[in-house]
Formats: sequence, C-alpha cells, structure tokens
Amino acid sequence: MNNNSKVLALKYRPQTFDDLIGQEVVAETITNSIKADKIPNAYLFTGIRGIGKTTTARIVAKALNCSNGIDNLCKENFCESCKSISESSHIDVLEMDAASKTGVDDVRDLIEFSRYGPTSAKYKIFIIDEVHMLSKQAFNALLKTLEEPPEYLKFIFATTEIKKIPITVVSRCQRFDLSRIKSSELLEFIKKIKDKENGKISDDALKLIVKISEGSVRDSLSLLDRALLSLEEGKELDLNSAQKIFGYFDKSQLIDLFELILKGNETKVISIYRKIYDQGVEPKVFINDFLELLYYFKNINSLTLESTNFSLNDEEFSKIKNLSNQIDSEVLILFWQFAISSLEEIDIVSNQHLSIEMFLIRLMHLSSVKSKNKIENVEVQLKSENFVKNTETELTSKTINQIKNVAQEEKIKPEVQTEIKAENKININVFEELIEICSKKKEIKLKYELEKNVNLVKFEKNRIEISFNESLDKDFVKDLSSKLFEWTGERWIITFSKLKGQISVKDKEKNVKKKLMDEMKNSEIFKSVMDKFPDAELIDVNSKKDGVDND
Repeated sequence: MNNNSKVLALKYRPQTFDDLIGQEVVAETITNSIKADKIPNAYLFTGIRGIGKTTTARIVAKALNCSNGIDNLCKENFCESCKSISESSHIDVLEMDAASKTGVDDVRDLIEFSRYGPTSAKYKIFIIDEVHMLSKQAFNALLKTLEEPPEYLKFIFATTEIKKIPITVVSRCQRFDLSRIKSSELLEFIKKIKDKENGKISDDALKLIVKISEGSVRDSLSLLDRALLSLEEGKELDLNSAQKIFGYFDKSQLIDLFELILKGNETKVISIYRKIYDQGVEPKVFINDFLELLYYFKNINSLTLESTNFSLNDEEFSKIKNLSNQIDSEVLILFWQFAISSLEEIDIVSNQHLSIEMFLIRLMHLSSVKSKNKIENVEVQLKSENFVKNTETELTSKTINQIKNVAQEEKIKPEVQTEIKAENKININVFEELIEICSKKKEIKLKYELEKNVNLVKFEKNRIEISFNESLDKDFVKDLSSKLFEWTGERWIITFSKLKGQISVKDKEKNVKKKLMDEMKNSEIFKSVMDKFPDAELIDVNSKKDGVDND
C-alpha cells in the first residue's frame, strides 16, 4: 500500500521506543530488562484505547529479535527482522486477535505451535490482542505454558479490560499500565503531524481534537484525518468549523446559558439551547457537557487552564472563575443531581429535545436557592436518597415540585416572624393535634392534604417525617411550614422518607367504617331485617362515641 494512501493512525504509527509518546517509563523499563537479560515470560499491556498497547507489543518484539542487538536497535533503516515484524509477516512473531479466536482449541493450536523453536530469530513471540476476550477454558489451557515456557518463547498480551483477565494469568505476567497521553504532549504531536501533512488548522481547532480524543493518540489522529479531509484548498480550519465537523459547540454558549439560568431568564435560556440544538448537538452530548461545566464551576479554584484538557480558553476560564464566586455549592450539587437524573430520563422519552428544555426550566426554578441558610432551615436534604436519586420511581415528579417549593419557601420577613407573642403560641405534640388545629384555624386545604395524601413516618418536636402519594399538592411544604411557624413561633423541619409510613387518616377511617359494616352484616338484627326486606342494602353505620351500641 502506498504510504500516502494510509490513514494517519497507520501512517504515523510508532516503530521504535523513541517514537512512542507519553510512555517513556514503560520504554525505559523494558529496555533495561532486556539489556540486563531479565526478560519476563510474558508482558501484559493495559490501558484505554489508542494509547499504543499493540504498537508497544510490536516494538518489544523488535527489541527482542533485532539483528543488531538491544544496544544498536534499528531506528531508521530496519533490519530484515524488524521490517517483517512491522509488516506483520515475521514467521516467528505470531499476532492473534482474541476477539475472533476466543476458544480453547485456538489456544491449544498456539501451544502446539510453540513446541517448535524459532526459525530465524532469537525468540518465538506470541502477541495476543484483546486477551480478555479469551474464554475461561482458554485461559486455563494457557496457564502451564505461561508459567514455564521454553526459553525461546515469549508472550505479549494487550487489553483494555484488565479486570476481566483471571488473576492467575495476571500474576504470571510483567504488567505495564500505559497512561493516558497528556493534553500538552498530544497537542504537540498532532501539530507536527499537521505540519508534515501541510494542513492549515488553527491551534484552537487542534485543542478541540485533543479534548475529544480524551488522551487517545489513535482517536486524535483519526479526528485530524477527518479535519484535513474537510479543508477547502487554501483555507484554514478554525474552531467554529471544527465544532461543526465534530458535532461540538462553543463552550461560551453554555456558560452564557448557565448565567441566564441563574438569573431565571427562561426566554433567553430556551433560545440559546435551541441554537445549540440546531447545530446538531445531541441531547446526551449537551447534558454531558453541562455536567463537565458544573464540575468546573465547583472546582475552578483548584484547577489550571491546562488541567481542563483544553475544554476552556482563557476567557471562558476567567468567566467561570468570576461566576463561581457568586454561586453556592449547594446549588451546583442540586444542578448536578438533576442533570444526572435527566440523563436517565432522556432514554425513556420519545422527544429528547423537549426533555432537555424541561430540564433547563426546572433548573431555573432551583436557581433561586442561593442562601445556605434557607436550605438548612427547611432541611430537605439532598444527602437523602429521598429525592432526585429515585428518578425512576413514581415519586420523581412530585419530589421535583417539592424541591422547587423549598427553593421558593415563604418570604416572610424575619422581623415580622419574631413578633409572635408567647401567649399566642400553640404547642403541637402529636400528628392528631396538628390536624385538629388545622380544623380550628379553618385551614381546610391543609387538613385535607394531611388526612388524605400524607402518610406519617415520624412526628417529633419541630420535625415531621412523611411519605406521600401522587395527589399531594405541590405547595404543601411551603404552606405547612408557613402555618407551623405562624402557630408555634418556631421553625419546623419537614423531610420526606422512602419508608411507607402509617396509612393516611382517611384510610384509617375507611378501615374502621368497613369493620363496623362487616360486624353489622354479621349481626342478628341485620339478618332479621334482610329476611323481611330482601332488597334492603346497608349504606352506613354510625358508632356512638361513648360506646358502640348495636342494639
């Protein structure tokens, strides 16, 4: 194949230890072990995709079999052995893809082949890529040979899933964890490739490629290949064009949107999101980028511009830093939990775009929670599993409303609240007293909610823990908190629980009524009435408070 027709990831694949980027420690350790003639029976390379596991395996095979020896390894003009290993045609270096050859029979064939010494090289080498794909039986068949192979036989394994490899295999290998490539190193690398290919791409566009590739050299070269192919002759690829090609949007738009969410400007928030959506950005990508931005807002003071993996430019970094000082951590944690729940939600809705718009609107309702004291006073604690975490349960929508109401809790001025006279204060010690006071104070709506839609879990001094059904009014927390403070002169904490709690007051009454009805139907009086009036029907039963008198 003509070298110019190859994709960049193959064209610029490292051929020697010097060509590897970001793996200097691994290269030095392996070289030293070969020089000291302390070569392990098997090497195991692990790490994310595209950082050089299989490439390093081939370079190790060259180092072991180079005709010039370890002290004079081929660097440019390859010997016959190094050249054939690069072309995957060396008779003594066998490469096997465990993803396609997973069975015990494949490994047995390998072991049978290993009985014969190398034909032209010093070592016979088996390179097994994605070794974690081998079956349990295949691994077991490999164990004995792996532990005590002939002196001429070496194994080199590569995997992205180290945890899937039996520990008995891992313990028989010299393990090397290849690190994710640093952003600065990767940027310099693709800059050199861009120059060799005579491409005109701005540094900002290259930084976007580095960000998307997440430390993978292969991914970065594939993206660079795509960018170069998209270039019009004589034109430079800038950041805006690169964002369109790769389906990413300008982070400054997201920062502006975040600022408007905090201000509660619904019209502009939705307008900016629709522009982002029109750029072809997928809802899941948008949510993940939003989560990344939340992370920066929360931790910006402990980050540097480089540690953001070129996600932000200088201006965006400064803007986030300034804005972060105006936002309480509690708000960011609330936003984070809602964003996570929305990621799950968009998988079950037919129109993901609308789901994101509703997500942004919900955030605007939460954005008014700017005072740490407010959150502590009402104490609908997000440490609890009682809220956003349970997005797949029937409580989800109601929980969101409750959090919203907490954020909008009564705005009674403190000086007014403290004017409640001591003689007018009411002591409320049990749940039944609370219902009775609602009745006396003509708070019929509150009384109805407490009796019909609330299940009591625990009632203590200044603290009520409840569960609720779907019919609970969205203003319940706000209304009850306000009235309790008005009646008692003290703040009450209302929390929600996963526990089912007691049945509602109305349900208790229904059960009592049913029991009375059943008792009456079994009484002699009822039977005698039914004998005389077969068409009669028992509609209601009343019990005297001073004792039941069924006669």
